[in-house]
This record gives sequence, structure tokens and C-alpha cells, in this order.
Amino acid sequence: MKSVLREIAITLLIALVLFLGIHYSLQNSEVISGSMLPTLSIGERLFINKVAYKFDHLPQRGDIIVFIPPASLNSDGDYIKRIIGLPGEVVEIKDGNVYIHKTGSTVIKLDEPYIAAPPNYTYTSPTIAPDNYFVMGDNRNNSGDSHTGYTVPIGNIVGRAWWAYWPLSKFGAAPNYKLPQ
Repeated sequence: MKSVLREIAITLLIALVLFLGIHYSLQNSEVISGSMLPTLSIGERLFINKVAYKFDHLPQRGDIIVFIPPASLNSDGDYIKRIIGLPGEVVEIKDGNVYIHKTGSTVIKLDEPYIAAPPNYTYTSPTIAPDNYFVMGDNRNNSGDSHTGYTVPIGNIVGRAWWAYWPLSKFGAAPNYKLPQ
């Protein structure tokens, strides 16, 4: 009888450890706006890796992240956007293109095959503060993103999009994109 109770206790302990591990490392998220079209559709569901930037590496240009939006946006839910600008850089949007001004005089024009349409506006960011990121939706002309005047502090990043699981036609690795760093 004692061995059966011991086995049950061990099984429950293992289940609890697995549950807590999954709970603190993954989150599911539903896309609720069209700001990431055509990459992510309304209603699409993703697993978000909440520990990606805690142990692995810093956020990278091209990563799709879920983050807590600034209070000034009066939003109840998290946002999902793509990282475009890194700390210390200036982002310039002109003539339908995005340019990254890195420290010094290096300028990178981003090749962005994932966007819905080129941006139809002009914008130049201030220098991105340390531990902050400039984010944009892939639906550039219909996205409340950093070109409206905010950046995302690393502390507000919930995690990195990791795996799409719904609809089944999109099942697979999240569509993060490798951009020049």
C-alpha cells in the first residue's frame, strides 16, 4: 500500500513540475488584429516562448514578439509585432523603405518580403534607448506600431513567437525572419 501511495505522490509531483515548467515558459496567444497581415491572420494562434530572452539571447531584428503595450495606448491586451530597430539605432522610413542607421555612419536598407505593402508615410525615430526596441506590424499602413512614437522596453516583452498551432494549415515554426543585425 505504501509503495502505491509513493508512486502516486511521485507521479503527482512530476505532473506539477511539468505543469509549472510549461506555464512559466510558454504562453498561447491569439492574433486579434490585422496589423501583422499577411504574415499572421486574425484568429491565428501561436505559442509564445516566454524564456527566449532570459537565457538564450537578446531580441533580434526580425523576431516576432508579444509585448505589453505602453499605457498611453489604453489597450487591455498584449500586442504582437516584429522587431525592426535595436538599442542605439535610428529607424528611418521614407519612399516606402525602412532604413536602419547604426552607430557611426552605417545605414542598412531592410529587405522585407513579408510586408503587406510598403509604408506610405515618412518617419525618423529618435535614437532608440538602451534596452528598448522599435517594433512594426507587417501590415505597415494599418498598424499602431513604433512609428506612432513608442518603443518597447525589454521588460515589457512577454516573449518570442515560437510555434503556430491554429489553424492547422499554418501549423509549424512561427514566421520569424532573419534580418541583418
